[in-house]
Amino acid sequence: MANQRPPSPGYSITMTPSKPGMSSPHTDISPIHPPPLAPAAPRFPPSQLQQEHLASPSIRSPNLQSPPNGVHSGSPTPHMSTPPGPPVFTSPVRPAAVPFRSSPATPQPVAFSSGSSLPASSPPHFSNGSGDLQHQVFDSAEDLTSTGKAPYVLFSAQKVLKQKRQANVPSLAFGALVSPGREISTGPQILQRDPHRCQNCGAYSNFYCNILIGSGQWQCVICRKLNASEGEYIASSKEELRNFPELSSPMVDYVQTGNRRPGFIPVSDSRMSAPIVLVIDECLDEPHLQHLQSSLHAFVDSLPPTTRIGIILYGRAVSIYDFSEESVASADVLPGDKSPTQESLKALIYGTGIYLSPMHASLPVAHSMFSSFRPYKFDIPEVSRDRCLGTALEVALALVQGPSAEMSRGIVKRSGGNGRIIVCAGGPCTYGPGSIPHSFTHPNYAHMEKTATKWMEHLGREAHRNNTVVDILCAGTCPVRVPILQPLAKASGGVLILHDDFGEAFGVNLQRAATRAAGSHGLLEIRCSDDILIAQVVGPGEEAHADTHESFKNDAALLIQMLSVEETQSFSISMETKNDIKSEHVFFQFAIQYSNVYQAEISRVITVRLPTVDSVSAYLESVQDEVAAVLTAKRTLLRAKNHSDAIDMRATIDERIKDIALKFGSQIPKSKLCRFPKELSLLPEFLFHLKRGPLLGSIVGHEDERSVLRNLFLNASFDLSLRMVAPRCLMHREGGTFEELPAYDLAMQSDTAVVLDHGTDVFIWMGAELAADEGKSAATLAACRTLAEEITESRFPAPRILAFKEGSSQARYFVSRLIPAHKDPPYEQEARFQQLRSLTAEQRTKLKSSFLHFDDPSFCEWMRSLRVVPPEAS
Repeated sequence: MANQRPPSPGYSITMTPSKPGMSSPHTDISPIHPPPLAPAAPRFPPSQLQQEHLASPSIRSPNLQSPPNGVHSGSPTPHMSTPPGPPVFTSPVRPAAVPFRSSPATPQPVAFSSGSSLPASSPPHFSNGSGDLQHQVFDSAEDLTSTGKAPYVLFSAQKVLKQKRQANVPSLAFGALVSPGREISTGPQILQRDPHRCQNCGAYSNFYCNILIGSGQWQCVICRKLNASEGEYIASSKEELRNFPELSSPMVDYVQTGNRRPGFIPVSDSRMSAPIVLVIDECLDEPHLQHLQSSLHAFVDSLPPTTRIGIILYGRAVSIYDFSEESVASADVLPGDKSPTQESLKALIYGTGIYLSPMHASLPVAHSMFSSFRPYKFDIPEVSRDRCLGTALEVALALVQGPSAEMSRGIVKRSGGNGRIIVCAGGPCTYGPGSIPHSFTHPNYAHMEKTATKWMEHLGREAHRNNTVVDILCAGTCPVRVPILQPLAKASGGVLILHDDFGEAFGVNLQRAATRAAGSHGLLEIRCSDDILIAQVVGPGEEAHADTHESFKNDAALLIQMLSVEETQSFSISMETKNDIKSEHVFFQFAIQYSNVYQAEISRVITVRLPTVDSVSAYLESVQDEVAAVLTAKRTLLRAKNHSDAIDMRATIDERIKDIALKFGSQIPKSKLCRFPKELSLLPEFLFHLKRGPLLGSIVGHEDERSVLRNLFLNASFDLSLRMVAPRCLMHREGGTFEELPAYDLAMQSDTAVVLDHGTDVFIWMGAELAADEGKSAATLAACRTLAEEITESRFPAPRILAFKEGSSQARYFVSRLIPAHKDPPYEQEARFQQLRSLTAEQRTKLKSSFLHFDDPSFCEWMRSLRVVPPEAS
C-alpha cells in the first residue's frame, strides 16, 4: 500500500496549530535563539519534532524514564505543557565539524514502505438502534478537536461540510494524517484490562459515548447501538464516570503484558537485546573504506552494552565473523553464488562459533574486526565487482532468527526475531541470488532485473514474517540499482537511504537506524460515521484480511496491516462524504494494535468528534493549511512514479489552484481573474514549493534519488513531510539569535548567514561580506551548524548538512529551493518579506543588484499566470 509537529508536547486530537500561531512564510518575524552547547539528556523524538511549528527550534520536552515493562503512565486528563523560553549560546562555541555522539539522542525513524494506493470499500449504512439517550458523560464538554492536544491524528479541517457537493471538491480534499506508533513524553492514560467494544460494529467505548448510568449501558458513536458494560459503567452520577479513563479522555492505551511468543520472557532490557546484524560490502576502495571504518567504530561505541551484534562481509563470498576468537579477527566463509543450504546454516547456528554477541563482551573484538577490513585489490570498476548481497542477507536472517525457543540446561532461551539487519552497501548486487548484470546493455537485463526485484521483495516479506527489519544504507558514487533494493526494504518495514559517502551523515544514520524504536504485529483499524467514506490510504502498510482478526456482526472498519510500527511513520487518509450529513457531528475512531519493543501488547484507541457546518466560510476557516498541503502532496507524489509522471503532476498542481479559486474564491468584477480564498492564504505557497522542490521539480538529477525521496515522503511523519514540501528559512542575527523568514531569495543578504531546512538536506549559506571577515564568519558558521544539528538531532534519516559561500558552485543547491521573489515589485516584496523594511536604501539597492536573471517565475507571477489573484500575505 502506498502510502507532526504539534504545537506543544501535550496532546490534541488535531494537533495543527491555529493559523495565527502557525510557523509559515507569512508569520511575523520573531527571534530564534540558538540551542545551548552543553550536553543535554536524550529527548523524546516526537517532542523534538514538534518544534518545527514553533518559533524556536530549541524547545525541549522532559525526558521520562521508562518503567521495566515499557509502559508509560500518563495522567487521566492530558494537559498542554508550556515550553521553556529559548536558550542562548554559551561560550565557547561548538566547532563547526559535527562530531559523532557516543550516546546519540533517540532518533525519529521513518519507514520506507509501500507506495501504492490502498482501496477501501464503502462501509454500510447503520440504522440508529435507539432513541436519544438522556444520560451523557459531559453535556457541556468542549470538543478536544479544537484545542490541539493529541499528536496521533491530524485532520485537514476541524469542521466537516454537510453538503456532499461542497464537501467532495477533489481539489481541496478532506482527510487526516495518522501516526500510530508515535511516542511522546506525556502519553495516553494506561489501562491494563480489556476494552469494552460494540458487539455490532466493533468500535470501542470512548469519551463521546452516551451512558445510561442506571444500567451501565453505553451507546456506540459509530453505529448508535446500545451495548452492555457488564455493570461496570453503573454509577450514581455522571461525575463518577470520570474515573474511567476511556470516558474522560479521547485517547487511551489498553496494555497486556502477556507473552506473544512461547519461551520469551519480557524483561527490562528486551528492547536493547534485540540482535543487530551488520551486512557490509567488502568491495570498497580505500577512501570509502576508511570513512566506513570510522563510522563503524563510532557505531559500536554508541550501542548499549546489552545489544547483541553480528558482523557479515559480502563480496564474491559471505564471511560471518566469529566473536569466540578474541586474539584475531576470524570468520566462517560460505560461497556467494547460491543460497546457503540448510546444513550450512545449522552448522552456524548450532556450532561452536559465536556470531551474535552482546557489546559488553565483544566491543574490543568488534573494533579489531573493523580494523582488519582491507580495500578492494583488483582493478575492476566499482559497478562490475561481484557482490553477493542476496546470499549475505539470507545468512543474516538465519542468524537473527537463531534456533527456536527451547529449554536447555534449565535456561529459557529467547526466540529470535525483533531483530534488525543493516546493510552497508557501496554498489549493486551482481552475484548470486537476487543479482543483476553489471551493465544495462546485457541482452537479458530487463528479465533479470524483474526476477531480481521479485526475489528481493520475497526476501523482505520473509524478514517481515520473522519480525526482522532490513535497513539499507548506501553510499558512494556507484549506482546501487535502487529499483532492486527498494522492494526489499519496503516489504520488511525498513528504509533505504542514499548518502554521498560513508562519512558523517552515514555514521549518524547508522546509529539512529539501530536505536530507533520499532513495534511489530501492527494493525490499524479505522471506523467512521455512516456518512463518511474512506477513499484512499497512503502509508507503510497493506490492506489486512478481515477473516484473520476478531470480527463483529456489522463491522465496516478498514483494516491495515502495518509493516512496522515506528515513531515517525504516518498514514495519509483521504475521506469523502457519501451523502448530505444531517447530524451535528461526525465521529472517527482509530485503533492501533501492536507489540511494543518491550513485548507488551498495546491497543491504542483515539476517538475524534468533528462538528458539521453548512457555511463554506466556516469550513474554510477551519482548514489547516499545513496538513492540507501535506495530504495533497502525498496524493500527488503517489502518482509520480517516474520523471515523466512528475512533470504531469506539476500540471495538476496548477489545475488544483485554479479549481480551488473557482469553487471557493470570488470573481473579481469586470475581470477574468479569480481571487484565491483568503482563509487558505498559506496553501498555495506550500504547493508552489512542492512543484519547484526536489519531490516534483528538477532539483534532483538522478531518478534513483527521486525514487528514494518519494518513498521516504509517502511514509514520513507530518513533521518531516512538511519540511520536505516547504523549507524553513532561518537568518542569523547579531547576538547569536535567528530570525525565521519566508523561504524567498530576498533572504540572500551578503552581510548575513542563512540556514535552510528542507527535510532531507540542511543548507548553510554564508554571504560574501560576512565570509570576508574570517573571525566573524567562523563564529557564525559554528552557530549555524549548532542550530542545524539541534533542529535535526532526532530526525531519521539524518539530513545532509552542507555549508557554502555566496557565489560558490554549491550555492545553486540553496538558491534553487528559494522562491525568486526579487522579480516582484517592491510593494509586493515588502508585503510578503517584511524584513526588507529594516534595510536601508543602499542595502536594498545592493541586494537587488546581486541577483542574476533567470526565467523561473516568482510565486505571485505563477499565481497570476493561472488567472488567480494570490491571497494577501498574512
